[in-house]
Formats: sequence, structure tokens, C-alpha cells
Amino acid sequence: MIKLIDLLNEMSIVKGEWEPIPSSELKDYSKEIFDLISTAYAPIGGHPNYRSPSDVTGRESRAEYEVIDLDDDGGFDAVSVTKQKPGGTKFVATGHDDSREAKSKVINHKAELLRQPGYYIEVSGKIKDILSAKGVETITDKDTVFKVMGDREIEWLGDGKYRRTIGGESHVKTLMGKPKI
Repeated sequence: MIKLIDLLNEMSIVKGEWEPIPSSELKDYSKEIFDLISTAYAPIGGHPNYRSPSDVTGRESRAEYEVIDLDDDGGFDAVSVTKQKPGGTKFVATGHDDSREAKSKVINHKAELLRQPGYYIEVSGKIKDILSAKGVETITDKDTVFKVMGDREIEWLGDGKYRRTIGGESHVKTLMGKPKI
């Protein structure tokens, strides 16, 4: 049986640096990635598109996964998940080990990128307030939201908020960042 520390050494992860996981190696890390995402989304009942480790390599395998190792325990401490969309690079999930440092790193990483052209995210709740405080723009223009979201069924609620179905569940979201339109 291969140990996680051996895999990390093979990938040559630089401690404290965000590193992409090649799709060819995604299966080796699917459980660890799923666990990080599950930890981050536990307070809201889980991520609607990540219900098991098989989602990492299954329907979410087109996503791009970046990880960071911050300590000496031999595992990843945070993950940032994106997908390439017509509107640019969309953040679709976050994961962390529940440590203060990992939470801070992943949020600051996203906020830095979201202030640059071509990056965007759908958010709600506390994360919206955190990103706003870090200078990430909220998109309140209905036409822009509809262009970025494409053919998804959206119920416009006003003031940048809309309702849509994700993973079979209804969610109220806000678009933030600087997508391409």
C-alpha cells in the first residue's frame, strides 16, 4: 500500500505553495480532497456536488484542483477547485483541514485571484461578506449575471442575488469577481 507521504514526495509539493494536481494523479488524492471539501462545507450540510470521493474523479474530474501543504503532518491542508467556463475561471469549491492557517490561506488565495480579470465565484452567506471585505467586487447587474451564467435557469431576486438549482437543491447566490463577458 502506498502511503500519502510517499505520494506527496513524488509530486514534490513545495510547502506553503499552491500546487496543481495533474488529472492523471487525481485518483490518488480523491479521498483527501473530498475530506478537505467536506470539512469546509460541513457547517452548511456539505457541498451539493461533492457527496463522496468518487465525485472528485467522476463528474467533477474536469475541475482543476490546487492544493497547499502548510504543516508537517504529511497531508494537504487546503484545496481550491476551479473550472474553466466561457466567463473565465470559476471557483467551484474550497476545502481545508479546519485549521485557522488553512482557512486563511485558501480564502486569501481566492480573493487575490478574484480581484483579477477573468476570475469569478458564486457565493452566499458568510463567504460573501469575507470576500467583500477583501475587496472582491459583487456583480449586481442582472444582464452581466445572466451572460456569465449562460443557459442556467435563474430566478433573479434583485441586488445581485438570484436563485438556482445546484446538485438538485435550490440555492440563493451572488456572483463576485471579474468574469469575462
